[in-house]
Amino acid sequence: MIALIQRVSEACVKVDDMITGQIGPGLLVLLGVEKEDTHQKADRLCERVLGYRIFQDENDKMNLNVQQAGGSVLVVSQFTLPADTSRGMRPGFSRGAPPDMANAFYEYFVERCRMQGVATETGRFAADMKVSLVNDGPVTFWLQT
Repeated sequence: MIALIQRVSEACVKVDDMITGQIGPGLLVLLGVEKEDTHQKADRLCERVLGYRIFQDENDKMNLNVQQAGGSVLVVSQFTLPADTSRGMRPGFSRGAPPDMANAFYEYFVERCRMQGVATETGRFAADMKVSLVNDGPVTFWLQT
């Protein structure tokens, strides 16, 4: 499972010009699910995403996680993250989970975030989404389990 996380001042996702998820300061999480993913991997990735210390403390050091900083999370399914880009000029998608599995793990990940007490918004699985964000920093990390 892969999470591309971006520290944002704000982020929004729209489907058919309607907002499905919107946050102020926090994390935009682009989530990719691979064929070999398990609930254990999803739990570990959620723990890492929510615990990753990339927000400034009172000394302007990246020492706070999203909860400590009072931020929210916007999770957007991103099937292209597990793509194989090692050869040629076209990505291969054989490592990605099939849609039913990917959706189940996407929903599981979102629920795990909410269970940790973090305000969590979402996109819409398998929809043509328009994501806008203001990357704060910019600060972007790739986390993988």
